[in-house]
Amino acid sequence: MTTTTPPSSADAEPEEELSLGAVLLRSARTRRERVAVQALVEDETLLARDNVRTALVARQDGRMRCQWHGVAGRVFTLGLPPADLAFLRLVLSLLGIGHTPLSAAIDLDERRLLILLRALIRIAGNDRIAVGTRM
Repeated sequence: MTTTTPPSSADAEPEEELSLGAVLLRSARTRRERVAVQALVEDETLLARDNVRTALVARQDGRMRCQWHGVAGRVFTLGLPPADLAFLRLVLSLLGIGHTPLSAAIDLDERRLLILLRALIRIAGNDRIAVGTRM
């Protein structure tokens, strides 16, 4: 299993030199947050949208952080296409925010389904289950 852990403050680069994804991963406080941020970073498309970044990212205590409840309250006002909306809602459900049934995965393409499956395995703390293409 591949997990991303935030760097220690001793070897940390200034936020201005890091990508948004790296900054958000560094600011994650719990495993659930780390897994949710990692899913968004792997997806790339949602964090590339200005309206999602505006709803999700805020400066708190001098650091950029995800404001999960802020985006959860605005998720239906972001004007996202059904596939983006389903993926974002499923990522929020990894944090225990909202009530999104797993059946929402029907709207995901193969790439996002793979991201979600890996996220579920990471949250469970399992490093033995492999998710990938069958041979």
